[in-house]
Amino acid sequence: MSGPLNLETIRRRVAAPRAPVDPRARMLANVDGPISPALRTAIDSPGRAASVLLMLVERTAGLTVLFTERAAHLKDHAGQISFPGGRIGAGETAIDAALRETHEEIGLPPADVDVLGVLDEFLTGTGFLIKPVIGYVAAGSFVATPDPTEVASVFEVPLAFIADPKNVTATYRERLGARFRTYELHHSGHRIWGATAAILVNFRDVISHE
Repeated sequence: MSGPLNLETIRRRVAAPRAPVDPRARMLANVDGPISPALRTAIDSPGRAASVLLMLVERTAGLTVLFTERAAHLKDHAGQISFPGGRIGAGETAIDAALRETHEEIGLPPADVDVLGVLDEFLTGTGFLIKPVIGYVAAGSFVATPDPTEVASVFEVPLAFIADPKNVTATYRERLGARFRTYELHHSGHRIWGATAAILVNFRDVISHE
């Protein structure tokens, strides 16, 4: 990593121009082997627009990233570790939706979030086209109040841990009749994988280089 990992460096690198990456091409680049008919159908189908908030929180020991554990009864991605977020409503921007969903899920007022920028879209195997929004919450008295209808728990992981490539492992799993490379992080008993881990890896790469 070049340069110190502080807020202003992150802000500058997130805001810097980057060549766009097609989310379908990104998905195909992680396929090991032939492209199945089911995967081709998923690639050719329009994604359901959603956004998430990758939230940096200022703590005494340094920046952390906030995650939620989704409630077990939810229709999509039940029980998985994710960022706050959800579908983009009519007339909303990705930023609007990410801030609204975060407020609904964990009680964080949108006005308390300093939006640093956005990352490239990610297409998931379940058909969501996710726009990650990067936000910062200053040190203060914010304590998450999860809505139990959506969130089972909330936890934070130090950004320094996430930014260290040694803490991310690549593995493979079968989905849609194809073999995909996926990423995983394990911290304090939590398994972070799938689209959430892929977004973290992209974020790490963006903030690690000018």
